[in-house]
Amino acid sequence: MLTYIGRRVLATIPVMAIVALFVFSLLYIAPGDPAAIIAGDQASAEDIDRIRQSLGLERPFLVRFGEWTWQILRGDLGTSIFTNLPVTQLIAQRIEPTLSLMLVTLVFAVSVAVPLGVVAAWKAGTFVDRAIMAFAVLGFSVPVFVVAYVLAYVFALQLEWLPVQGYTPIAQGVWPWLQNLILPAFALGLVYIALIARITRATMLEVLSQDYVKTARAKGLGQRSVLFVHALKNAAVPIVTVIGIGIALLIGGAVVTESVFVIPGLGRLTVDAILRRDYPVIQGIVLLFSFTYVLVNLCVDLVYTLIDPRIRY
Repeated sequence: MLTYIGRRVLATIPVMAIVALFVFSLLYIAPGDPAAIIAGDQASAEDIDRIRQSLGLERPFLVRFGEWTWQILRGDLGTSIFTNLPVTQLIAQRIEPTLSLMLVTLVFAVSVAVPLGVVAAWKAGTFVDRAIMAFAVLGFSVPVFVVAYVLAYVFALQLEWLPVQGYTPIAQGVWPWLQNLILPAFALGLVYIALIARITRATMLEVLSQDYVKTARAKGLGQRSVLFVHALKNAAVPIVTVIGIGIALLIGGAVVTESVFVIPGLGRLTVDAILRRDYPVIQGIVLLFSFTYVLVNLCVDLVYTLIDPRIRY
């Protein structure tokens, strides 16, 4: 068990090294002179030189990459060009809304999608199955920003049930915090629900045709026990895999969702940094998102060992 965990942890090191190299290369692979673009059309040569020096563009690539990597290992993500604040401070100020949105979306999506997929497999070929799969196709086809605008118009502007935008810290109360996240979480989670429901259905259909499931039914076990204890447990590995992969959807969708609902999270910070060409902030956020995704995949691999002990060997 410990050997397996050690191998998986060590496997993340080269992945993060490659990600770090790509993130740092953003300055060099971007079209044009980054310093001139950041400075603007009216900037003087001195302004451009100052920005170039602050970005370290005048030094060799490998030297600057080594210095940047050492800064990252010490927890220093650099300083924003426009606000002159540490990138770590900017991220710390914006991380709570994004984490809250992703957590609520994840809980909501998994709680809805897995039962939907199980029911669709149980009622395979019936109207219920076709209705659930039609919902899944629709959820996967409609862009996140379209769903977000529709939800905001109906439930916030017309019915006035929920706030249309903004974010309330959880320190000010759970219900005010949750009110601001219901619409964004539903808009962001619709694609996630569709993905998990489709995979759950396909995996459950395969498991339900196995002999041990037929034996469980022959012994008189209830339908709920057969579906959610015997079948779902053995179908869990692909479902956990797609849940982990879907974290990437949440990270990418958070940028759009936070922009629509004016949530001051990392998504909004990313958009603002891209529009201003604030490369240190962009690099810090991309590196954080990449590390988060690698960490999630590591956790998924470790969950495999709890679901199926054979994977440990």
